[in-house]
Amino acid sequence: MGKNVAEKLIESHLVEGEMQPGNEISLTMDQTLTQDATGTMVMLEFEAMGIPRVKTEVSAQYVDHNLIQSDFKNPDDHLFLRSACKKFGVWYSRPGNGVSHPVHQERFGQPGKTLIGSDSHTPAAGAIGMLAIGAGGLDVAMAMAGKPYTIRMPEVWGVKLTGELPDWVSAKDVILEMLRRHDVDGGVNRIIEYYGPGLDSLSCMDRHVVANMGTELGATSTVFPSDDEVKRFLRSQGREDDWQEIKADDDADYDVYEEIDLSELVPLIAKPSSPGNVVPVREVEGQEIYQTYVGSSANPGFRDFAVAAEIVDGQQVHDRVSLDVNPTSRQILENLMNTGHLQKLTRSGARIHQAGCNGCIGMGQAPATGQISLRTVPRNFPGRSGTKEDAVYLVSPETAAASALTGKITDPRDLEDLYGMSYPHVQEPDDIIINTDQLVEPPSAAEAQDLELEKGPNVVSLPEFGELPDELDLPVLLKLGDDISTDEIMPAGSRILPYRSNIPKISEFVFEQVDEAFFERSQEVRDTGHSIVAGTNYGQGSSREHAALAPRWLGTRVKIAKSFARIHRQNLANFGILPLTFTDDADYDAIEQGDTLQFRNLRDQVQNGSEVEVYNATKDTTFVAEHDLTEREIQMVMEGSQIGVVKKEFANV
Repeated sequence: MGKNVAEKLIESHLVEGEMQPGNEISLTMDQTLTQDATGTMVMLEFEAMGIPRVKTEVSAQYVDHNLIQSDFKNPDDHLFLRSACKKFGVWYSRPGNGVSHPVHQERFGQPGKTLIGSDSHTPAAGAIGMLAIGAGGLDVAMAMAGKPYTIRMPEVWGVKLTGELPDWVSAKDVILEMLRRHDVDGGVNRIIEYYGPGLDSLSCMDRHVVANMGTELGATSTVFPSDDEVKRFLRSQGREDDWQEIKADDDADYDVYEEIDLSELVPLIAKPSSPGNVVPVREVEGQEIYQTYVGSSANPGFRDFAVAAEIVDGQQVHDRVSLDVNPTSRQILENLMNTGHLQKLTRSGARIHQAGCNGCIGMGQAPATGQISLRTVPRNFPGRSGTKEDAVYLVSPETAAASALTGKITDPRDLEDLYGMSYPHVQEPDDIIINTDQLVEPPSAAEAQDLELEKGPNVVSLPEFGELPDELDLPVLLKLGDDISTDEIMPAGSRILPYRSNIPKISEFVFEQVDEAFFERSQEVRDTGHSIVAGTNYGQGSSREHAALAPRWLGTRVKIAKSFARIHRQNLANFGILPLTFTDDADYDAIEQGDTLQFRNLRDQVQNGSEVEVYNATKDTTFVAEHDLTEREIQMVMEGSQIGVVKKEFANV
């Protein structure tokens, strides 16, 4: 039996385990990616291990999230990251150089390589035939230290693409169709692999759109073959020598099959407040809007901006609407300037922002209260935009630009009648401007030996956490429902993210979105600990480990849910929080916030079995929860954190 692309990538990096779905496997990681919202903690974790220099082929640090300089905190962290890159041997992408994912694909992405990143959209690199996985920062720090990355072998979900996209329909509609069919948990424990004749009409950046938002399906990763289009892309970036062909064998098999006829797709839109709440644009058209937004890692390519520019060319954006344009890299910005597309956007009334994540992560460009914002970003979780009562819809650049002109949600196909407009088929120039000047190469190990880390007053060393007690009496400090995102656990935005390198301070905002009194209540039981109870898919969304670290600082010792999102579950184990799941949903229903859960002989139960007995002292009832921790993860939870385990290992070397 032949192998598919995902299996070939895994097999070539497998150091332990068997490639059977559900088995634990360990993979070597060739490259790492960090960004400033999570990378500061990665660098502090790497420092805490006492390892002098990274051991990967390439490690790159991007400053793309926290670009607002309203006070000293973000600039101080940027200097800290710069110094850490020099000291530890990491490439440094300067503020304003662009969003990590498209820049990494342009400059460092290489077919056949593995990449782990402290950003949940790291799988975007699968667009060029890489195996790229988003993970918590501590896992990335471990990879930087030369440690393999361990996961359970996912199923491989083969999605065959046929046909060609109609006019006014683009790559964003492909991934929205997947979300329409399967919602935000349809890809859990799966790698999605796209193949088939439909790929011929999708550029590398189109594939990037689809691979990026595979994360919203809950997928471990998304992969595409490395074919002639990938070769063309790398040639355009001056890196054709990095290309190698990687395709599925003719007799390759998949664990799950799917087929999408691209020619049958229509413009789609994800309604508030979930990427999985997808309907055709026709179903919601006509509603008045306040904002449209083009850019982000989910629509980062030259054509995404150029097609919007051609749509608004010679027109004026509706006077109610703010058309926000967020170039995804300085290089793309320069090419838009060179081709005249930037002038078309600015002339139409668009507002041009610096190259970076910006409003996607709540760093500026917040919409008015309760007003509709159409965005080409990957997520629309409640409050993520920076406005608590937001109404964010996810759309393609075509739908965003069309709606900017009319002032209401508009199916872009209607522009043919409204403006006599034909669909603008945009092609990237054959000879593009390449800009590598904002990437700083690290000095040699000898030159870096005596360098010091620059730590401003907001950069606080990582807290140390104690081992798991054998007996715990934990009040249920919060009971939550299904699909709670990491944005709701640990909010982002310009008010909060500047404290990402200060765990005690950022902990004050934990669960602020759902319970403003949580921090105050946690202070009463911080020393003795507390528990959290939740429904299905707990911790979906961003990979930010602060959603585990900050609750741990506040005393969370056990979380019991119906199910966990992959990255968050791993982050919990990484920092010594015991993740348990209900064996019977009725036990979830029976627990109330404020109940006290008792655990006895806990360490022995966790180490010697999968079941843990829980006594609800308030209700005088007992139920059984279970864990699926591996021996490696059990060791982390017992020790209190993965860092504690690694420090012991290196001390014994």
